[in-house]
Amino acid sequence: MKTYKNIDEYISQFPKNIQKTLQELRKTIQSLAPEATEAISYGIPTFKLHGNLIHFAAYEKHIGLYPGAAAIADFAKDLTKYQTSKGTIQFPIDQPLPFPLIKKIVKYRVTAQLEK
Repeated sequence: MKTYKNIDEYISQFPKNIQKTLQELRKTIQSLAPEATEAISYGIPTFKLHGNLIHFAAYEKHIGLYPGAAAIADFAKDLTKYQTSKGTIQFPIDQPLPFPLIKKIVKYRVTAQLEK
């Protein structure tokens, strides 16, 4: 696994259009979790707030968002058109990210982390 110094370095490896999408995702998370710190964890961009808040990553065919199993379960109805697994959501890379849904998930995660 390649290691990155920071999120900027991670994002810089992708084509410009994917960089733009990843920066939008990053700014969305930052705006909803201003107290969170940025890190690279598990080799991917991570926001930490009393532990891991949320991770994201880009792949050949999708953007992965990793909000954890509880968020996947609680937003199951909203996620039916996306591929999911226990703690992962896959958004097709050739479609716009669903930012209203992502914002709800990030807010949910912030609340969960602050209640710890």
